[in-house]
Amino acid sequence: MKSLLDVLTDAHRRQVAVGHFNFSDLTALNAVVEAARELKLPVMVGVSEGEREFVGVREAAALVKVKREQSDLPLFLNADHTHSLAKAEEAARAGFDEVIFDGSALPFDKNVAETKRAVEAMKSINPAIVVEGEIGYIGAASAVLEKKPENMSALTTAAEAKQFVDTTKVDVLAPAVGNMHGMLESMVSGEAHKRLNIERIAELEKATGTFMTLHGGSGTDDDDFRRAIKAGMTIVHVNTEIRIAWRRGVESALKNNPNEVAPYKILPAGLEAIKMIVLARLKLFSFLS
Repeated sequence: MKSLLDVLTDAHRRQVAVGHFNFSDLTALNAVVEAARELKLPVMVGVSEGEREFVGVREAAALVKVKREQSDLPLFLNADHTHSLAKAEEAARAGFDEVIFDGSALPFDKNVAETKRAVEAMKSINPAIVVEGEIGYIGAASAVLEKKPENMSALTTAAEAKQFVDTTKVDVLAPAVGNMHGMLESMVSGEAHKRLNIERIAELEKATGTFMTLHGGSGTDDDDFRRAIKAGMTIVHVNTEIRIAWRRGVESALKNNPNEVAPYKILPAGLEAIKMIVLARLKLFSFLS
């Protein structure tokens, strides 16, 4: 199987993006794997610190290893939004393919110093691990929000991005380009969409020459996705959308089968709902639709 860096290099060359989807149970993981296998596309799955507490760090790595062996799929595991060096090192030792060390809530200079330290530590554990750093606070929760958080950062500048990448030596940069974690209620209903600053994405790509990740992709305008990928985004995160799909699927199954108590008879509706979202997003990110 190709390494994650090989897959990202190929995606960047072809101006497509690798889809990234979080999971906190086997239902979501199975849905993502089934969708990627059906389309024969590489895919990334992630577990945040909270999701790792629920699933287990080594358990998540073991699940992905088994799925990779069973499907012969370019499937990669990411330790999403890791805020401490100890947790980053734990994921690296467990065999994760990527770790996002997220110091975006820190002052810029401290974020640079802490991320540089994290990169050095994780590379000493596994030289092949991909390390991502983030600048520009875009919120913290994959949730449905009433209004946009007031403490979000301004757009990442080209100067900041270049200094951050050159100093920390991260493999991947996650900037603030109009994206936001979570979705507003109007986005869930489809009345509104997130809009990205495509010109700024192109500036950051030119300034850094490194891979970039679009976090908080849920609810983004489809054409903005396409233009952002063409401008330099190589990984796109979608989480809130699949959480909403899981909930709606399970609620529908319970409504249609009010006396059912067997999880394996209820959860397939959630799996299918997630799979539909993942299929649509993977097609969009690879310009298949």
